[in-house]
Amino acid sequence: MSEPIKGRGAQRTIHNRFFEHEHEVLDEYLNFCEAEGELADKNKTKYIDVFPKTFVNKVTSPDVGMNFSANPYQGCEHGCVYCYARNSHEYWGYGAGLDFERTILVKKNAPQLLDDLLKKKSWQPHPIVLSGNTDCYQPIERKLQITRQCIEVLHKWKHPFSIITKNSLLLRDLDLLKEMAALHLVTVNISITSLSEETRRLLEPRTASIKNRLKAVEILSKNNIPVRVMMAPIIPSLTSHEILPLVKKVSELGAIDVTGIMVRLNGQIGEIFKDWAYKTFPDRAERILNQIAESHGGSLNDSRFGTRMRGEGAIAQQVMDTMQLAKKKYLNVPKQKPLETSHYLQLKDPQLRLF
Repeated sequence: MSEPIKGRGAQRTIHNRFFEHEHEVLDEYLNFCEAEGELADKNKTKYIDVFPKTFVNKVTSPDVGMNFSANPYQGCEHGCVYCYARNSHEYWGYGAGLDFERTILVKKNAPQLLDDLLKKKSWQPHPIVLSGNTDCYQPIERKLQITRQCIEVLHKWKHPFSIITKNSLLLRDLDLLKEMAALHLVTVNISITSLSEETRRLLEPRTASIKNRLKAVEILSKNNIPVRVMMAPIIPSLTSHEILPLVKKVSELGAIDVTGIMVRLNGQIGEIFKDWAYKTFPDRAERILNQIAESHGGSLNDSRFGTRMRGEGAIAQQVMDTMQLAKKKYLNVPKQKPLETSHYLQLKDPQLRLF
């Protein structure tokens, strides 16, 4: 295949490393979901209901900045070619390439599982991050509203949480977010990897436009909802030159902080990204891939805690130095207090109100 597949990040099906036999997506079961971003090739996306026994997951990685995550969906139609979550699709029996974008597993019982957890006497309140793996506001959320129902549960229990997304659909839930923010119960993290719409369309084909993501930052800020921007990932020779203008722009719109993370291509992602790069940027692919490898000890794959998100070497250091310069120049990052837990504890045990 010489021409890129329109509306998809991955350009091919990748064999699942863990299974001799794999799921096959049949045309008669494929559905269509309208999205704000690019229309996928022939609009073929399959949605499968699954019924997990748990919804909130303990995060054991020491360098991701979260203790608990919850993902209403597995797989993500946004199609970001660099997405680390692609590898997790293999554990469900699918591939990390086109399968990850075309076969979405839907947890319709997520709100009930969340409510069951929060009512347990043994549960101690810790901020729960919606979208620690795949985006909770991907296109199908517009129809199913599972994320909205989960936020309603969190709102009922006055439990702290955070959101990570690159979809302006979260503004649909502004009413709940405003009430939670007034009690210091929520923070929002919006991923913006580039200010170029052309780059966005190639790199993240079915995500919200850059214009709408910037609008979301502005609206959240004006409604006193703490919003951070994640420039994640930063890709050498593709988006690294945008650090200064991007930080400047989002600071003007009210973002309280910007986090920069170097691209890393673990597991099957290296093969997927390499295939995409040569088809999409044939004149720059070699340079992009070489600079990514140079930032991770000579390999596209980097799983080392502490260095995997920052990288190492001259190129990675230049990227991190530029990010620090941009933050110093354009941001006055306030010292952040932990999200509030007392409201939840009082609801759970009314006797605490006596103290």
